[in-house]
Amino acid sequence: MGLHFTKEEFTKRKEKVLIKMNEQSIDALLMFRQESMYWLTGYDTFGYVFFQSLILDKKGNIILLTRAPDLRQAQNTSNIEDIRVWVDKDGSNPTDDLKIILDELDLKGKNLGIEYEAYGLTGRNAIRLNKSLESYCSIEDKSELITKLRVIKSNEEIEYVRKAAHLADLALDEVWKYAKAGVSESKILAEMNRVIFDGGGDYPANEFIIGSGQNALLCRYQAEKQILKQQDQLTIEWAGTYRHYHSAMFRTIPIGKPDSKHHKMHEACVEALKNCESKLKPGIKIGEVFDIHAKTFDDLGFNKARMNACGYSLGATFSPNWMDWPMLYTGNPYEIKPGNVFFMHMILMDSENGLAMNLGETYLVTENGNERLGKQKLDLVIL
Repeated sequence: MGLHFTKEEFTKRKEKVLIKMNEQSIDALLMFRQESMYWLTGYDTFGYVFFQSLILDKKGNIILLTRAPDLRQAQNTSNIEDIRVWVDKDGSNPTDDLKIILDELDLKGKNLGIEYEAYGLTGRNAIRLNKSLESYCSIEDKSELITKLRVIKSNEEIEYVRKAAHLADLALDEVWKYAKAGVSESKILAEMNRVIFDGGGDYPANEFIIGSGQNALLCRYQAEKQILKQQDQLTIEWAGTYRHYHSAMFRTIPIGKPDSKHHKMHEACVEALKNCESKLKPGIKIGEVFDIHAKTFDDLGFNKARMNACGYSLGATFSPNWMDWPMLYTGNPYEIKPGNVFFMHMILMDSENGLAMNLGETYLVTENGNERLGKQKLDLVIL
């Protein structure tokens, strides 16, 4: 089997989930988040776009309900021994198959936790699930039960995050090599992905963000690929990915002669990032990290150009995005702990002047502070 973690690691994870279930009086947890399934069992697939659920009861029984294409996927990538398949046919309702499993586990009338915050559990499937379970058992939204366990990375996970960070560094080398006037954004993306895959990496959980000119002010991927001009600006956000673990970076690179405001914006981004670094340590609430980010930009006159969040947790995530819980915004009460991994992005989008400046790095929280995982310089590189 292609298990990426030791048997002992998976045993510890399962024990932690069972303890939380017992504390919260949950007789069984119905998982729909692919991240939860991967973390708990190693199960690796994009089959979550269809109905599938991993059931864990308080006795420790684990059963996967999925479609035929994922039978061998689960056998080859996970430690799941009991795999059930629901059959594709006109009018099929896999919640009926799920009820059969719940009956086998004697869960009628019991308290079930459900991961509703899951891309695979569409609105239609959730309605079907709720209708199937009404009058059958008690249900509660337990979308974050495993998520809150995943947010603290083990030593085995940190090893993969470090490999992802190295791949992200290699990708930035390719950006600096190819981001020149006359070069297509497509070429830059191709070379970045080449070194990541050559290094044993994976597809990221969402597309890299890339844009030049006015598109440099966009915080999302879009399909237009432009040729860099003699005087231009290139914004790019990417992640090195290894075994689905992400380490992200963010840069804006002036091409040719930069606008004088680019320098001031970059200086502000560096100052904000350094101030956030000083706050990112155990015992601090992550909302306070955002607040120092906001104060720095506001004091420097960039209030209208900044965002209302300055980062988020990273880990093993699946499409459609690599953002994980929790996010860095004002008032967020999550208390930072050793083993957290956060991507902190300092974003300035000056629509009035058509200028962008971005700087982002991934950090591992340590016992006494944090470690920046990327090893590249933070200087303003002009190409």
